[in-house]
Amino acid sequence: MNDQTGNAVIDPQELSVLEAPGSSYGQIRINNNVIAIIAHETAKKMPGVVELQGSLADGIAGMMGKKPKDKGIRVEKENEELLTIDLAVVLEFGVRIPDICVKLQAAVKEAVEDMTGQQVYAVNVVVQGIRNTREKPEGE
Repeated sequence: MNDQTGNAVIDPQELSVLEAPGSSYGQIRINNNVIAIIAHETAKKMPGVVELQGSLADGIAGMMGKKPKDKGIRVEKENEELLTIDLAVVLEFGVRIPDICVKLQAAVKEAVEDMTGQQVYAVNVVVQGIRNTREKPEGE
């Protein structure tokens, strides 16, 4: 494993995408924040996912300009060809957690691989909380 890890904006490490055979156009690089945005957009479309929730480090990073679409997502480079994506999510109360997480893993893996050409080694999902979306927040 490579020790170059971090959140999308905090770690500006670029990831090379393999060139097409015989291509003489040059190299293509995709920044981690692009992969994080792909994962975020895919996750928010998943039924049962209420939000991606960042850690304390994401809160601190937000003060330094971290974008909301990077919150709760960490992209790690396993080696030159493989990525690991960590997602911290809040799910809707009443859903079957393992089913939603497996669907989320598959959807994020497919979206990132389709859009970037990078191979995804793993999509790790950490359920940070559960929220009843039918109840109004307190104070309303």
